Amino acid sequence: MSSPYTVRWGILATGWIAETFTKDLLTNPASRGVHDVRHEVVAVSSSSSKDRAAEFIKKVDAPSSTKAYGSYHELVADPDVDIIYVATPHSHHFQNAMLALDAGKNVLCEKSLTVTAAQTRKLIETARSKNLFFMEAVWTRYFPLSIKVRELITSGAIGNVYRTIADLSVGRDAPEGKIDFADSNRMVNADLAGGALLDLGIYALTWVFQSLYHTQPETEKEAPTVIAAVNKYHTGADETTSMILQFPKHKSHGIALTSLRVASEPDSKDTAGASIRIQGGLGEIQVVGPAYRPHQLRIITKESDGKAEVIDFPIPKDEARNWGHGMFWEADEAARCLRDGQKESKTLPWSESMVIMEVMDETLRQGGVTYPELISTDVFDPQSPLNTGKR
Repeated sequence: MSSPYTVRWGILATGWIAETFTKDLLTNPASRGVHDVRHEVVAVSSSSSKDRAAEFIKKVDAPSSTKAYGSYHELVADPDVDIIYVATPHSHHFQNAMLALDAGKNVLCEKSLTVTAAQTRKLIETARSKNLFFMEAVWTRYFPLSIKVRELITSGAIGNVYRTIADLSVGRDAPEGKIDFADSNRMVNADLAGGALLDLGIYALTWVFQSLYHTQPETEKEAPTVIAAVNKYHTGADETTSMILQFPKHKSHGIALTSLRVASEPDSKDTAGASIRIQGGLGEIQVVGPAYRPHQLRIITKESDGKAEVIDFPIPKDEARNWGHGMFWEADEAARCLRDGQKESKTLPWSESMVIMEVMDETLRQGGVTYPELISTDVFDPQSPLNTGKR
């Protein structure tokens, strides 16, 4: 058996999402039945200090040989790094991903990919012109559960899919019209492109797109029209956003919902039922668990007779590390693309990231949500404070 293809990762930023992803990279791929690729974490950078990066390396139990950098510029210049994982808030994604691409690095960039569709277009153009791999890190798409959903749809298991309803909301309602996040928190801070849509709504849209757009035959791809309703918080960010997406030629509707006021799962125990329902002429697929990390499918057809077919998808753990979150599957995909010389992932091609970003752009436009020039410009600036960490 040939030895697995090894990818050497550089981690850009040291927050919670970077920690979760890096711990997943460090798990043994065999614990999830993967033997063709493996991952090494070779460098980590913080924009504030080298010490912070060194602390991060200790915290995630990365090898002692992992390099710590106190700037993003040093990380993207490291010749030992094959691919950069951009784990900053989405306000920073455009400038940080451009910095990496400009330095000739492949990039896996957290979602939402950017603040505006124009920024996404510029990133894709840059990756294409430099012949680099670039992918939006919508980890959920790479779950075996998601693969199964797409297979069920394309095999006609529930007939033609006409409607998908998807919700990801967190109940952080507070007295006196407040939301239970400090105004400076990235969830509501307009300077960090805060708001329900870009942070949570992307997952509701992911299920609408997986079920109604991704499964369309290539020759019949149809972007949706959008009607949106948006409630704004006093910070200027959106607090509750509802979208109706229509694919007229395919006679299908997607309803994507997100809010910081109410919860899709009030008790986080699936008591409220599935927050994702994919409805076809012959039945429906219910996706159970949070939209970003679901763990069960329920298939209900006209023949179900009161009994749904239930399929569980537990997320595998590396027992030695007592860890496994589910972000390793998107890393495995990136590794296989690099191995095979592919510049984009078939599961989330550039064109699809682009259409999703255009839907979010249009939603924010209809809702009158605007973000500061510093984070919404599509002009790359290597010395932007978003790249240097300087105020």
